[in-house]
Amino acid sequence: MKKIKYVIYKEGKYYVSQCLNVDISSFGTTIDEASANLKEALQLYFEDDKSHWDYLPISEALIGETQLNLR
Repeated sequence: MKKIKYVIYKEGKYYVSQCLNVDISSFGTTIDEASANLKEALQLYFEDDKSHWDYLPISEALIGETQLNLR
């Protein structure tokens, strides 16, 4: 069993769910749908034995925000 960390954010009219442990994301029209779709995508991803090599264990996750002065 793997512990999965993910974030969900709104982009336009959809919620995007993005996994932090592996490069997998999904979306939905609600937060619950985006979360369920990500779980399904991750289950399919981890069916491949080689996918476990890409798994990055994360013990703690924080969300930050900053502003950059870009040209």
